[in-house]
Amino acid sequence: MRLILDQGVPRDAATFLRESGFGCTHVGEIGMWAAADSEILAWALEQAAVVVTLDADFHAMLAVSSASGPSVIRIRIEGLDAAAMAAILRWVLANYEADLARGCVVSVKSRKITSHKLPIGGTSE
Repeated sequence: MRLILDQGVPRDAATFLRESGFGCTHVGEIGMWAAADSEILAWALEQAAVVVTLDADFHAMLAVSSASGPSVIRIRIEGLDAAAMAAILRWVLANYEADLARGCVVSVKSRKITSHKLPIGGTSE
């Protein structure tokens, strides 16, 4: 599974994830450190990548647009260093891989993880 890490995510988390075998890029590595959220979503969709962010705007944009992709993982735990972020993402990817491949938004809190199929509010098939 390929990932794009948003600006607020520790850049070194990309290195840890690549060492674990994931295709992973941080926006800062490809000159998108100041890109608008819509540009990051477009890049992720084009590259079949999952967006990893700390930002609620990605989920909101997908909900408003009724988009079916790309998948987004929002980390709602503050102060994680790169190693801790990578560990959480490895766990989420191992447990939600099928959902992420089909299109979903995942929200990770310290005691709860939720996943909602895309498009948000869409009908189930």
